[in-house]
Amino acid sequence: MSIYTKTGDGGETSVFGGQRISKATPQIFACGSLDELSSFIGLVIGETGKEKKLLSKVQIDLYQIMAFLSGAKVKITFLSQRVKLFEQIMDETAKKLPKLNRFILPQGSKTTNWFHVLRTVCRRAERVVIGYYNQTKKVNPVILVYLNRLSDLFFVLARKHNQGQEIGV
Repeated sequence: MSIYTKTGDGGETSVFGGQRISKATPQIFACGSLDELSSFIGLVIGETGKEKKLLSKVQIDLYQIMAFLSGAKVKITFLSQRVKLFEQIMDETAKKLPKLNRFILPQGSKTTNWFHVLRTVCRRAERVVIGYYNQTKKVNPVILVYLNRLSDLFFVLARKHNQGQEIGV
């Protein structure tokens, strides 16, 4: 099977069920933003090896969300449980970190910087998905909660890997 099909050469792509739509629709932007986030997560796993199991689960979650946004009948109710896991990890990690009372600059160790990149890419993906939701209401609100909490998790992991050496502003 060839990797290229030429079916997208005119600016359209297929979503679940075979419907052809423009690559410039909010639906495709939302899926593409999540795909970009997953690719950055893979980069972080490859560069740091830190939290590999957790980050791999997140990549799988993102693929489930993309399938849902593409119209596939996938169950995403598990995302609520994942949000609780993120909150638990953040609470446990925050107990070991200095109290945060000002904004911090996204700098420090290489791993810290990678987690800050994940945080910002996740925030952008969240904004794109919210845009799709606002236009269509075809997004389950649990996806919005998941993405919001995921970016929070990346922030806490950035702080963890910087070992309290943040520079505040």
